[in-house]
Amino acid sequence: MVPASGRGFRCPPAMAASLRLRGALALVTGGGSGIGRAICARLAREGALVAVADCNEAGAAQTLQGLQAGDHQAWAVDVGCSAGVAALMARIQAHYSRPAGVCVNCAGITLDEFLLKQTEEAFDAVLRVNLKGTFLVTQAAARALVASGAPGGSIVNLGSVVGKVGNLGQVNYAASKAGVEALTKTAAKELARWVWGKGGNGGEPARGIAESAMKPLGLTLGHRYFSA
Repeated sequence: MVPASGRGFRCPPAMAASLRLRGALALVTGGGSGIGRAICARLAREGALVAVADCNEAGAAQTLQGLQAGDHQAWAVDVGCSAGVAALMARIQAHYSRPAGVCVNCAGITLDEFLLKQTEEAFDAVLRVNLKGTFLVTQAAARALVASGAPGGSIVNLGSVVGKVGNLGQVNYAASKAGVEALTKTAAKELARWVWGKGGNGGEPARGIAESAMKPLGLTLGHRYFSA
């Protein structure tokens, strides 16, 4: 656990927001870099207390240093391990005396290669984090909210347009994100009675290609493959 200092990177002025989330507790997996880090910054700017979770403890700590002042915390977690996810939820409950009312599943990896060269290990590794990790965290967050009797909650699972249309060199990533979409739609139906049905919500934004550490993508792979 790392205390926040409130110093470091800042969300661009154009993203300045109201304090509509004042007092809300938000968990963000994959918060140690890229899109996850930006989400953490925005949530903090809107008044939420942010639990930054990432497999890279140093990255999570760096995100924490840049958050607007508040009782934010950072923890290391392997989202593909059920015991690790359970331990994370227990730490959040112990520190804040409540479960996270907002959960953003942003943890994800890419191990890009064309279908003919893709290894079983790389396929399994991507699905373990992107799909199984989203399942484990969604399940644990929903269980915690239901058990607490909270009046509502929000679980957001990040998808990708690649999960809808595919992409060169990303058979594993595309499969994982297609799975996230189906998982999210099913979870929304099952949890409507307890979580979103009480004033909360859930969803899966399907982003396109964004600048982050998860590079190169299909175009670079295609150039490498066909020019070899």
